[in-house]
Amino acid sequence: MRAAPPDTRQRLLAAALKHFARRGYAATSVREIVADAGVAKPVLYYHFGSKPGLFKALVESAQTERLRLMQAAAARGTGVAGRLEEILNAVFEYSRHHADLMRLAFATAFAPRDEVPPGARCWRKARRNFELVRDLIAAGQAAGELRRDCDAEQLAFALYGQLISHVMLHLLMPRKRPDRRTARQMVRLFLEGAAAPDSPAGRTGSP
Repeated sequence: MRAAPPDTRQRLLAAALKHFARRGYAATSVREIVADAGVAKPVLYYHFGSKPGLFKALVESAQTERLRLMQAAAARGTGVAGRLEEILNAVFEYSRHHADLMRLAFATAFAPRDEVPPGARCWRKARRNFELVRDLIAAGQAAGELRRDCDAEQLAFALYGQLISHVMLHLLMPRKRPDRRTARQMVRLFLEGAAAPDSPAGRTGSP
């Protein structure tokens, strides 16, 4: 087979994303994808091997790109608060510009087994994003920036859960657009809490 133009792979991924995100994996046919991409079926098989291979490549590339952006964001920040803010803001920006990919990621995570190809959930790659936040929190504890009497993984779950909730809310209600201000407020609440220090709630949490 003659080598395809350099953008062929990206056209296939873009066409697949459009159909998978809107109709689901099972309801999308190879014929629809190649027609949208303007190529023949053998071209899809050449690049991805199969429809499941195309789906997995799409999900995995999205997970890898999010991790890359989160790592770059963490490197820009200063101190645990600054790094966490940069990470959250990077994920918010990604979700705003790649809403269909985020919808596909959530749909894949919760879909019944027969609605996504085997091995497409990418749990290990998805967990790397969480582990980046957990390791950053653990480093903050080791440096004395964060209290050490809390488990780093549980702290990471608390913040990461808020992050995922904000992203899902944006997908459901596009006008609710989390941004850097949202990221800064989330980190501040996470590190300082919402209760005023002199209030009954604030005194309850005191050592």
